[in-house]
Amino acid sequence: MPLRKDSATETSPIKELMQVALGEAAADLAIINGDIVNVYTGEIITDHTVLIKGDKIAYVGKDAGPAIRPDTRIIDAGGKTLIPGLIDGHTHIDRINSVSELLPYAMKSGTTTIITNAISIAFALGYRGITEFLKATRHQPIKIFTVIPPMITISPTAAEHSLTPAEARRLLRREDVLGLGESFWLQVVAGDQKLLALIAETIKAGKKVEGHSSGARGNKLQAYIASGAASCHESVSAEEALEKLRLGLFIFIREGETRRELAAISQIKDEAIDLSQVALATDSIGPGQLTTDGYMDFVVQKAINLGFDPITAIQMATINPARHFEIDGLTGGIAPGKCADIVIIPNPKTIRAEYVISNGQVIVENSQTTTPPRKHAFPQTMLKSIRLPRDSKAGDFAINVAANQKQVKVRVMDLINPLVTKENILDITVDNGQIRIDTDQDILKVATIERSHLPGKTFTGLIKGMGLKNGAIATSIAWDACDIVVVGASEADMARAVNRIRQLNGGIVVCASGKIMAEIALPIGGIASPEPMGTIAAKLHDIQQAATELGSPLPDIRITLSTLTSPAIVFLRICEHGLVNLRQNKFVNLIVE
Repeated sequence: MPLRKDSATETSPIKELMQVALGEAAADLAIINGDIVNVYTGEIITDHTVLIKGDKIAYVGKDAGPAIRPDTRIIDAGGKTLIPGLIDGHTHIDRINSVSELLPYAMKSGTTTIITNAISIAFALGYRGITEFLKATRHQPIKIFTVIPPMITISPTAAEHSLTPAEARRLLRREDVLGLGESFWLQVVAGDQKLLALIAETIKAGKKVEGHSSGARGNKLQAYIASGAASCHESVSAEEALEKLRLGLFIFIREGETRRELAAISQIKDEAIDLSQVALATDSIGPGQLTTDGYMDFVVQKAINLGFDPITAIQMATINPARHFEIDGLTGGIAPGKCADIVIIPNPKTIRAEYVISNGQVIVENSQTTTPPRKHAFPQTMLKSIRLPRDSKAGDFAINVAANQKQVKVRVMDLINPLVTKENILDITVDNGQIRIDTDQDILKVATIERSHLPGKTFTGLIKGMGLKNGAIATSIAWDACDIVVVGASEADMARAVNRIRQLNGGIVVCASGKIMAEIALPIGGIASPEPMGTIAAKLHDIQQAATELGSPLPDIRITLSTLTSPAIVFLRICEHGLVNLRQNKFVNLIVE
């Protein structure tokens, strides 16, 4: 017979909070003489005290004296402003850098809660990768929640190895999993049965279905929302955001590594509408941005600089995302019973963290971190995820056609901008039965190589807009796939770059004339580095500089390369099985008959 739990023991933390609020017990920490941004009422309350017991707030007001005793630590805010800990409600922290290297920057920025996708690690390492990533996020100085990936992909190989329904159910039962991430509207509206079942399972579990409705308007958008999608982070204009808000979607405005739309969408502040369904987010934050701009402090500050009312801007990074994910009973505001997640800033218009309290602990003092993050040791099997059976050769990237043909029509991936491609049908001269690279016309080869499940399976196509005059660049980060992506003006350099990634167990490599120009190793699932953030930022800068020297005009070539496999971005994409036209939702031939 199981032992009965002592009810007094179970309720002791609650009793302690109540006793502190009543002045019958000592607070562990008191913040005095502070002006509090009350995100619940949208006002600033002056000269208040916050009492903290354990990891929770016990009291907010002016009558705190009896609970401040000799053992109570006191922080005198001296008329400065207290705001809730900042929340990044939509991001990707499972690629490029480790969690432990990100956290000091997040902490110094006043960010105490992160809700992240786990897409990249899921494609690289499957269910075990997600659970290992969740282990890496546990017992950290700040709260990290995850939304699981629907694993929508154009790659039949990756689709075959995506999460099973049983694995998804197990993940959705976890307290640190808040829902389903990035459910692409095209596949939902097309009636993808596996995806619709996963959406239904998420709703049944009482979790959020996070949306991705880039390009959806009118009836298609409404059909998508009717499926259960609760949010969208893909608006690029105030008009687009307003349409979605009027239909009940929660909107994340992105200001991060991949896209920066805060300036364009900031006009929404002039619409005289309720902005409680709007939040600020990064949708991934790059090492360069982290080390130069900061994290959520930079995003909130930019919103204020663009004309958002300071309280509204703070609400968009605190209570709004907390309510959306239904964690507002835990965090998002400064009130009794909530987690003690508090940031002291100079004033409401200056988002610069001087003190950061997370879960009742002072983790930043005088703008310096006082609590180191916990480093996580990934199993060796996850540090060796590049399973190519042999080195690549230049001939692996040959595009052969009939020897008697002099010219063929070819389907080319044509970059409209660094993320979006269109289909371009071009007449290409055949040379001895092969289609050659033509740098004068900016026609380069692009290849995708499956690296885990069918290791070595390769498809080679053509791309325009990369701008390389010689050399090649390869990456083992391929969005929504488990591929290595390589683009080059030389097949020999393409092979050299891929082989170096094989040696590194993942990475990004630029080479020319057989020599490595710049590289970074990404051994964690082939997608992330354990190195210090400053080192990663410097190496990524060198990679971009090398690509620029080789002729590329792209502002961040590694991002462009990584997105070529993603069904999230229209419209001609590539994987190890061939070219996919997302508008027709089918594979298309490289050679046009």
